[in-house]
Amino acid sequence: MKASSEVADGALSGGAGDALFRPVRTNAFEETIERLLQAIKLGLIAPGERLPSERELAVRLDVSRVTLREAIRSLQQAGYIQSRRGRYGGSFVISPSPSSRHAQARGPVSELGTALEENLTLRHVLETGAAEAAARRLSGPEQRAHLLRRLAETTAAEPADYRRLDSRLHLAIAEVAGVPTLTGLIADIRMQTNELLDAIPLLDININHSNEQHADIITAITDGDPPRARRLMAEHLAGSAALLRGFLTP
Repeated sequence: MKASSEVADGALSGGAGDALFRPVRTNAFEETIERLLQAIKLGLIAPGERLPSERELAVRLDVSRVTLREAIRSLQQAGYIQSRRGRYGGSFVISPSPSSRHAQARGPVSELGTALEENLTLRHVLETGAAEAAARRLSGPEQRAHLLRRLAETTAAEPADYRRLDSRLHLAIAEVAGVPTLTGLIADIRMQTNELLDAIPLLDININHSNEQHADIITAITDGDPPRARRLMAEHLAGSAALLRGFLTP
C-alpha cells in the first residue's frame, strides 16, 4: 500500500502532473473535480494508488482544503475514490463501478467526441449573449419579477426538480433578452445539455455554487449591467463545463 502511494506521488511530479495540478481559475470546486478526474482517467493515479496529501493538492491547485475535501467526498460518492483509515490510510483511487461509469453507457454520451465541445461552445456563445442582452433590455417590473420568481423557484428546488427549474431560469433570461429566435436556440441547446447533465452526479456543493452564481447573474441583469452579466454567466457556464468534461470525457 505504501509503495503504491509513493508511485502516485512520483507520477504527479513534473510533466503531465504539473499540467493537470496547476492552480484552478474561477470555479474552484468544479475545476478541482475536473482535475482529479483527469488525473484518474489518464492513469496518472492508477487504481490502488493514493492521492497526494490534502496539503500538497490544496497548494498545487490553489484551493482551500475545505474545497478539496468537498471535491474528494463527491468523487467518493461517485465511486472513483475510497477513503481508508489507519497508518497507511488516505484517499485511494478505485476502479469505477458500473454505476459511476453510467455516463459512458448512455446513447449520445457514449459518442461524445466533438459533440460535447460543440454543445459547450454553443451554450457559451448563446447564453452569455442572452445575459448581456437581458441586462440591456430589461424593461420593467414585470420582467424583473419574472426573473426573481424563477430564481426563487430554482434556489428552493428539491434535487428531483433542480434540472427542470434551472432550465426555466436560463430560459427566462433569454426571454428577457427579447429575441424569440435566441430563446428557441437556447431551448434547443439546453435540451442537449440536460441529457449530458443527467448523465453525471448531481452534487450538492455544485448546486449551492450554481444558486449563488444565479443570484449574482440576476442581480447584474436587474441592475442593468451588461458586461457584468456576460462575465458572470461565462463563469457560471465554465463551472458546468468543467464538471461535464471531468465526468464524461474518457
